[in-house]
Amino acid sequence: MSKIACILTDMFEDIEYKAPVKAFKDNGHEVVTMEKEQGKKVKGKNKESKVTIDASIDDVNPDEFDALFIPGGFSPDQLRADDRFVAFAKHFMDVKKPVFAICHGPQLLITAKALEGRKATGFKSIHVDMEYAGALVQDEEVVVCNNQLVTSREPKDIPAFNKEALALLK
Repeated sequence: MSKIACILTDMFEDIEYKAPVKAFKDNGHEVVTMEKEQGKKVKGKNKESKVTIDASIDDVNPDEFDALFIPGGFSPDQLRADDRFVAFAKHFMDVKKPVFAICHGPQLLITAKALEGRKATGFKSIHVDMEYAGALVQDEEVVVCNNQLVTSREPKDIPAFNKEALALLK
């Protein structure tokens, strides 16, 4: 089964973290959360979730993982200000490992300059930013690009997002 890196920090969208992680784990995949500090407790923006971080970004190598998951909320915008997270996400895109980004998750990929020429979607408010980054934005519940990148717009799209993400992990 796959080992999935999940990068997040405070103010992530609770359900966009919880539902995909449950689907990944229920299908036998391992999810490793990472932030700046191992052991830190990060909170969802709706205060429904607290996640204890498994690893510091400084202590992991992207080659150790099979896929990357970026939940939405305000977390991706905060993480993209840190070059370590940008480089980590860019690595997955460059080596064509699966990347799953929902809602505001693509913000990290925008900063990584990894969306040019790729079909993708995200929350409506970042569509213009994605277009400026060269993405071929589609307003659909889930967009799969090159059997590598899975993106969705918002919480109601989670079932389609999970289905396509799990299909890429098979």
